[in-house]
Amino acid sequence: MSTPEPFPPSRLRAMPALMSACVVVVVAMVAAINLALPKLSGSSLAPSSTELLWIVDAYILVFGCMLIPAGALGDRIGRKGVLLAGLSVFATGCLISAAAPTVAILLAGRVVTGLGAALVMPATLSLLLQVTPAERKPHAIATWTAATGAAGALGNLGGGLILQWAPWQGLFLVVAPIAGLLAVAVARIAPRGERHPASLDLVGAGLLTGTVFAVLVGIIEGPESGWTSPLVLGSFIAGLAVFAAFVIRSLRVADPLLDPRVFQIAKLRTGTFGVGAVFFGLFALFFVNAQYLQYAKGYSPLVTGLAILPLPIGMIVVSRRSVGIAARYGTRPVVAAGMVLVAAGLAGLSFATSATPYTPYAVALLAIAAGMGLSVPSLSTGIMTSLPPARAGMGSGLNSAAREIGAALGIAVIGTVLTSRFTGALPAALEGQADSTSHALREAQHLGTAVYAEAIDAFTTAMTAGYRVIAVVVLIAAGLVYRGLGAAAPATNPAQKERVAA
Repeated sequence: MSTPEPFPPSRLRAMPALMSACVVVVVAMVAAINLALPKLSGSSLAPSSTELLWIVDAYILVFGCMLIPAGALGDRIGRKGVLLAGLSVFATGCLISAAAPTVAILLAGRVVTGLGAALVMPATLSLLLQVTPAERKPHAIATWTAATGAAGALGNLGGGLILQWAPWQGLFLVVAPIAGLLAVAVARIAPRGERHPASLDLVGAGLLTGTVFAVLVGIIEGPESGWTSPLVLGSFIAGLAVFAAFVIRSLRVADPLLDPRVFQIAKLRTGTFGVGAVFFGLFALFFVNAQYLQYAKGYSPLVTGLAILPLPIGMIVVSRRSVGIAARYGTRPVVAAGMVLVAAGLAGLSFATSATPYTPYAVALLAIAAGMGLSVPSLSTGIMTSLPPARAGMGSGLNSAAREIGAALGIAVIGTVLTSRFTGALPAALEGQADSTSHALREAQHLGTAVYAEAIDAFTTAMTAGYRVIAVVVLIAAGLVYRGLGAAAPATNPAQKERVAA
């Protein structure tokens, strides 16, 4: 292990803001792309509803599945170098996306950008914890967590500012130089990362990616191909088979990507599941929110971005106090209450129509924000403190992977429900025009006010169904997390922790 360099206090004070800024940029792109969907749908690329889902999820798929090997890479060769490489790859992917003449090349750009994001995210938390005194680590994790949670909403705001005046390509052209400026700041301020032996296990990473990809294919292609079609059933079966291969191989090799036995640690197991469930709900919201506010409410991209502000503000305020609240009332009830609040906020949004005033909509967003702020910092702390310091990169990668895989599944599920219900509820005049929501609504505008109103009703009806499905999933997950944290209450044996996580 290399000896860490002395770290000046002035640079220490800058680290939380710098690491948070890096995280905000890569996570914000998960949400910001949703504001570009109407412009993308109306562009010369003319993507279908299924292609739009893949444009959103291709980034998240690679981002989420490569986080654990990216964290291990940082442990092995140095977290600062991996962070700098990640920002460079991320910027390159943005430029490829902006120049894309076809959907296929846009998808390739999104994959490259997702790889860069995966290299960035675990390195930021690992570097931050490396320079933070032990007594301040929970607060550092809470700050970083608040940034990751608020990043999605800030992506909506920033995306709205850009897309108000620029075409969809402008989103990528603005973000690329921001990533370059952050790389310069990291080179000047961040410490040389500690190095520890760590396994990259690219075969394991490929099997994990294949598992999630197969499941997403089944979910996304279900409405168009049919749930009993060979493609969909084959995808789900393939996902199970590849996951089984991943588990069997991980139990047999000396240095697996992720040893399944690590989930014997109850705090880590419950924290991973809880984080994934909360972000399942949050990014399902982001996928529908921009479309609802622009289509049903008639908001511009800028106003749409501003309308989401209660979410990041509430999340930041509550996250900063969540450590103290959990210490006073107990982690178990606070986390469970937070997840119930997320489910309640999503359920509240399911009653929104084109006539719903903004105030009740904002109240539902604040409920989700409070729930995120209460639950995610404690869940993330449970993951990070369950592993020894030498595995901080893997812990950070696992924490972030849970977020992104949960987000990808949330987008896929609500997008699938939205597509199937919207198609079924469209007026007869629009039969055969449901290749994408934007295309159907543009056609409806040409057919007159009455048909357009029916099409908007079809959209909000589909949105209602989607939100309720997501809310039920998060509510069930809250019960499972409450039960899991009860099992995690006894102190973990340090020797067992070292043995399982080694």
